[in-house]
Amino acid sequence: MPRRTKAQSEATAAAILAAARDLYARRGYAAVSVEEVAAACGVTRGAVYHHFGSGPGLFAAVHADVTAAVGAEIERATDGVVDPWESLESGCRAFLAAVVADDARQVVLVDGPAVLGWARWREDDARSSGRLLDDVLAELAEAGRVRAEDVAATSALLSGAMNEAALWVAAAPDRDRALAQAWEALRRLLRGIAA
Repeated sequence: MPRRTKAQSEATAAAILAAARDLYARRGYAAVSVEEVAAACGVTRGAVYHHFGSGPGLFAAVHADVTAAVGAEIERATDGVVDPWESLESGCRAFLAAVVADDARQVVLVDGPAVLGWARWREDDARSSGRLLDDVLAELAEAGRVRAEDVAATSALLSGAMNEAALWVAAAPDRDRALAQAWEALRRLLRGIAA
């Protein structure tokens, strides 16, 4: 029997990841079996295990993919923005909107910490959106535009505030209204660190 090419293998892994991402986003990790993911993309359960090792391994890959997409939304929102303060505000707003979106909310906010644990969840967050927040705060601190003796502490506090706001928005019956309210509260918070 001929061996699969690298391109075929990558295509299979991508199809599995896409199917799992869709199912986890709609129904949650606990309600989706590896067999369902395999059936959704027309592969065997063994193919899922071959590419991702286990159910939790598949979820970890989906979570990393979704958090990377959230980071990409922030980068899109801040692309071409010259003023670092405007970049900070645009990035924070983009984070809130992206993380409460239907394709991210369940995976990142609900299942992520429970399935991966806080340490791994925070690593994924730091690689995607957290590094962007660190960078813009460092730029603002260097320019004397924020009152931040410790940029890392300020970034951690803002990140925590945004994650809690996102959880609040995600649980709200009117997410659009809650998102607008959370953004206004966050803008007031940001003004508090301005020099």
